[in-house]
Amino acid sequence: MINHVVLFKLKEFENEDLKALVRSKITHALLGLKDKIPEIKYMQVGENHDLNTQANDICLISHFETLADLASYQVHPEHLKVIDLVRENTTGKAAVDFEF
Repeated sequence: MINHVVLFKLKEFENEDLKALVRSKITHALLGLKDKIPEIKYMQVGENHDLNTQANDICLISHFETLADLASYQVHPEHLKVIDLVRENTTGKAAVDFEF
């Protein structure tokens, strides 16, 4: 199994309500991929409760049977739609993929 972990840092927004709305929209879009992409065996998305401005805001954890399944996921049209949403609203990300 492959564990795919991604951390996202949201860009600055006018106010905390708007930031919370965008964070929720991204979270739901990511979670919605589980029903659209069969290669995803497990998916969890969490929103960081640490208000430290240097901390990442969203964490995605997903599992795939093989690296080939992860590669299929990464180019899937539904995933690419979510990537567009994420890129519009984030300033950075960190990712790691490892076998377990």
